[in-house]
Amino acid sequence: MERAELAGWLRLSLTPGIGNAAARKLLAAFGLPAAVFAQPVGVLAQVTSDARAAALCEPPPALDALVDQTWQWLDGTDDTGAARRIVTLGDPGYPAALLEMADPPLLLYTLGAPAFDLTQLGRSLGVVGSRNPTPQGASNARAFARALGEAQIVVVSGLALGIDGAAHEGALDAAGDAPRLATVALVGTGLDRVYPARHRDLARRIVRRGMVISEFPLGTPPLTQNFPKRNRLIAGLSQGTLVVEAALQSGSLITARLAAEQGKDVFAIPGSIHAPQSRGCHALIRQGAKLVESVHDILEELRLPNTLNFAASDARPAAAAGLFDPQNPLLDALGHDPVSLDALSARTGWSAGDLQAQLLELELDGHVARLPGGLFQRSASA
Repeated sequence: MERAELAGWLRLSLTPGIGNAAARKLLAAFGLPAAVFAQPVGVLAQVTSDARAAALCEPPPALDALVDQTWQWLDGTDDTGAARRIVTLGDPGYPAALLEMADPPLLLYTLGAPAFDLTQLGRSLGVVGSRNPTPQGASNARAFARALGEAQIVVVSGLALGIDGAAHEGALDAAGDAPRLATVALVGTGLDRVYPARHRDLARRIVRRGMVISEFPLGTPPLTQNFPKRNRLIAGLSQGTLVVEAALQSGSLITARLAAEQGKDVFAIPGSIHAPQSRGCHALIRQGAKLVESVHDILEELRLPNTLNFAASDARPAAAAGLFDPQNPLLDALGHDPVSLDALSARTGWSAGDLQAQLLELELDGHVARLPGGLFQRSASA
């Protein structure tokens, strides 16, 4: 892309009142952004409103600085070796799946291995969920994502804490050193920053084995209103969406709703009736989402070939195996759901002191997690 062409696209995206839908209408009428800005205000007013036409005739004050910043970013490198690209609406490399949306982004900023581009997305599944998952929820997300990766499915998520991060980790686990696109992270900031900061290392690993994508200009901070917009891209790029854990009011349910509105499958993993993180999944299942217990449930629903090397009867992720160990009665009494000390005492008949001592030992060994509210839950590895 030449600098003048970049400036035209950035000017169109920055012009006040010109959203994605209005920009598409202008591009359909006149061609590239340069042709749009070459039109007199009266001609523009025949395609859009008078106010928008007037705004198009005045370059935004921040345009020159943003063009300089973006041009330097495109020309820059870092130690990950990631390719920095901007894919514009109508570019041959623009993902066809997004063109089916009502408001596809004008620009997609991408960071990824030089060999990867968005035309290689192929089979993909969005995996989303709570930023504060239970230990079992995080483990399920990672195990499902790894199994999806082993089935050659690209995992698409949002780089958030919790389920998103676990899903990216699982996809990277499955990819190993294989030369294929493993995972895609859609973010709600400019690509010159990482949010949350705790995922800086994860983001660096993703750009080596996948891609990080944003529709937001460089310098965009993590604004609340940007994350629902980001969620529509997760739904748009994916063949379906898996919700691992979610509260009733959450961005994950927004992603699921957007996927359903686009005619795509929504999958949900059921959880404990006592865990707030399960209520969103249960609500989705009541509304018609597909209840899944294994990756094979997803492959069958999407009519994708099963390339996994284990039988369907053994299709649960490794994280779901061994939940009840008969050789340890306390682990057996813990079961799968978060449980209080009083409930454990009632189940086992042991005193609170004895339980506290054993739980501490199991916690130090990594077999039990202590949750807020005085609850305990068995770890997936136990």
